[in-house]
Amino acid sequence: MNDRLQQLAIFVRTVETGSFSRVAREFGLSQPSVSRTVAALEDRLGVKLLARTTRQLSLTDAGEALLARARDALAGVEEAENAARGADRLSGMLRVAMPPTFGVRQIVPLLPAFLEMHPDIRIDLMMSDRYENLIAEGADMALRLGSQPDSSFVTRKLAATRRLFVASPAYLARRGRLENLADLGLHHIVGGPGDEGEQNWTARRNGVEEMQRVEPRVRTHAAIGAVTCASVGLGIAIASAWMCADELASGRLVEVLADYRLEPMTAYAVFPDGRRLPQRARAFSDYLQRSLVSDA
Repeated sequence: MNDRLQQLAIFVRTVETGSFSRVAREFGLSQPSVSRTVAALEDRLGVKLLARTTRQLSLTDAGEALLARARDALAGVEEAENAARGADRLSGMLRVAMPPTFGVRQIVPLLPAFLEMHPDIRIDLMMSDRYENLIAEGADMALRLGSQPDSSFVTRKLAATRRLFVASPAYLARRGRLENLADLGLHHIVGGPGDEGEQNWTARRNGVEEMQRVEPRVRTHAAIGAVTCASVGLGIAIASAWMCADELASGRLVEVLADYRLEPMTAYAVFPDGRRLPQRARAFSDYLQRSLVSDA
């Protein structure tokens, strides 16, 4: 990468990460070298691009004007190089934000085949339960579960799977089996992500929607937390087949109220709007759409 392109690349990543030290690690440079590179870019252009304080970096108007065009320029160079190599020789760093449990259980097992197809791609798995600002975090794309993300992002539906009522065999042996949705009122409930305050759990049987008010005895804001709580016998939880497949296969959990149908869990690829999508991100979302199990 020549000096001008490296300056732009370092500037873009500095804005995205808000950290000279992180960019230094990514580029194999010292922190002072990164700071000097941004300063050299400002000197060359004759404008101030970043306003620096002891706590954060913020863009000036000139920096805002440069940022989008710098991203497009860098993406254009990368696409030109990929075109020269051929479509099967995509390269570069792919930064993907995703929920940790979904990432570990569903995405990581799919990576070996993808990376074998594209040996020059490197992947940064940005696993976090927080829904980051994709642009601020510097992600090329994110994987999101649940309802369709905010319309300010570009989204693509990848797959959908069933959500199930689950409990441990030991719990059911103590508390008894369930015959219908109303029986939930007699059982301990494990509340998962999205269960806040008093809850009505809704499901359909024979095409008829039923509703039952539940009051979770245990709450957790992580899907794996709900699965684990149910596995150790704390009560009945709702989990997607993606999240509890291992526990069902091992017998640590069993499905209850199996003749009811819950709204499925949907996985989306989410892309920052207003930015040219890297070819490697398109290739990865294509691959996930083909590879994720969809059984809803």
